[in-house]
Amino acid sequence: MNIITFNNLLILIISVVPCLCFGGNYTSYLTGNNTDIITKPSGGICLMGGSREDDNAMRWFLQKANGGDVLVLRTSGADGYNSYLYSELGVPINSVESIVCHNKLASYEPYIIQRIQQAEAIWFAGGDQWTYISYWRNTPIDSVINSAIKQRNIVVGGTSAGMAIQGQYYFSAQNGTVTSAQALSDPFNNRVTIDTSSFIKHNLLYNTITETHFDNPDRKGRLVAFLARIITDYGVFARAIACDEYTAVCIDTNGIARVFGGHPNYDDNAYFIQSNCELKIKTPEKCSVGNPLTWDLDGLAIKTYKIKGDEKGSGTFDLNTWQSGTNGIWYKWYVSDGIFFEQPGTAINCSPLSIKDNSNFSEINIFPNPIADKLTIKSSNSTIDEYNIYIFNSLGKKLQVKIIQMGNEYTLDLSNLTNGHYYLIIAKNNGKIYTRKIIKD
Repeated sequence: MNIITFNNLLILIISVVPCLCFGGNYTSYLTGNNTDIITKPSGGICLMGGSREDDNAMRWFLQKANGGDVLVLRTSGADGYNSYLYSELGVPINSVESIVCHNKLASYEPYIIQRIQQAEAIWFAGGDQWTYISYWRNTPIDSVINSAIKQRNIVVGGTSAGMAIQGQYYFSAQNGTVTSAQALSDPFNNRVTIDTSSFIKHNLLYNTITETHFDNPDRKGRLVAFLARIITDYGVFARAIACDEYTAVCIDTNGIARVFGGHPNYDDNAYFIQSNCELKIKTPEKCSVGNPLTWDLDGLAIKTYKIKGDEKGSGTFDLNTWQSGTNGIWYKWYVSDGIFFEQPGTAINCSPLSIKDNSNFSEINIFPNPIADKLTIKSSNSTIDEYNIYIFNSLGKKLQVKIIQMGNEYTLDLSNLTNGHYYLIIAKNNGKIYTRKIIKD
């Protein structure tokens, strides 16, 4: 292990191979090989609810690094992850380095930027999410992290505060934490600080907020208040992923989430939460300053899929459609005059996202995906006129886009759409349906 403390440029190095790192703004702890190696990570996200890490989820995380280098970023603590990740889980990796940022100036340190650029996996420890946000947002650190996710397909994960910062929307805790009772009695309480300023960018968590420590204390009510504020403030029906302590959601690059935990010995759960897209009117009846929240809609306001996490991660949820899962139970959530209610519910079913492919359409080639502005659909035969082409957003609304045809090729102009997830529906005149999730980035 290397222990490198940066005070008055004093460096203590215990290592066969010296590692010289300078700066008064951080401390670095290195375990393993000091020489960087380059592997091909397989991407994904590991979201941990807090308290002790789930070993099986952490093995999933390490395996995605494909033997490369793991970087732990934190703003408090020390090297607690190093031995655990490097030698206790049985997954071979090149190195584990924990870097503790002492202030915002650390975000500009060339050494930290270099180590992020060399990592195949990045883990965000627990702590105070506002410290992470205030130190790293709009700095070189978040820029190179996002570049690594997009360009090198690194795997990313975090626990507690390290999970809370990873959605497109996030509870910043800028004014401290907030209880369910406080948030439901007044969703505009000054502690309900919901932000969407660009920070950690995951296509898989677009339009999503994450919540941790879901069982201790019970945070269901405050998460509903967060979703209500996102609707009110941003006009977006966001979704949420929440984890109990000791529970993890691991999401692969295909958008399939697996839930790890200690069930049946322990009651470890993850939740996938969304406004009820089956309803014509989905907005809260009352979400205003100084008043208790009401988001009832006849007891149907919110649909939630609850999965108990086990050691094999056998419970799954499909983030491509947000409608199908395995080994879980659907619930309906609602709030009336500041009081949260939860009852057994039925599976959500919203067209067109519930449409299942009944043809592989092998004659069609679609590229690129993700896209910047234009999507091309090319047919290997001359029957492309048999196709009817539609683009829907994640709420099932059909969008108007410009389509240009040249021979057996269609070009869809999506430049006027905001970044995020969309669904391409191709319907043939013979009744066959093809669906594809499209990511605009």
